[in-house]
Amino acid sequence: MSARIRPAAPGDAETVARLLGDLLGEIMDRTGVRHFGFDLRETTARSRLFLEQGLAAVYLAEAGAPAGFVALSPCHALYAEGAFGIITELYVAPSWRAAGIGRRLLETAKAHGRERSWRRLEVTTPPLPEFERTLRFYEREGFAVTGGRKLKVLL
Repeated sequence: MSARIRPAAPGDAETVARLLGDLLGEIMDRTGVRHFGFDLRETTARSRLFLEQGLAAVYLAEAGAPAGFVALSPCHALYAEGAFGIITELYVAPSWRAAGIGRRLLETAKAHGRERSWRRLEVTTPPLPEFERTLRFYEREGFAVTGGRKLKVLL
């Protein structure tokens, strides 16, 4: 069965939140570190708000059931020569990996950015070396390592 890719609507907020919970759980299981806090109710509410207010674009992959999603946020930066997008999350359920869904979600994300005249898309991989395969996937899809590391400070 082929997956259908469609824009998420506010009514899909819980589905998006559940898929995000799966992604975060996989990252924490593989690395053995609790990188994220996750509350389904709070994440569902946040997802609904983001979708209602257009703060993020989310596309769902469905193949009888939710198979994955990609979420994008718009940004502006001098170094990026104007508007660009960040892929904040991309997840494909394990049973659907290697079925082309991740590639199709990225194609949809790229098309979304081109429609908005973004100059580029950026993405951060989960921790390496545990997610080396994820890095290789992005490289096959045309992304290039730009150096540095993702850092954060809690406010």
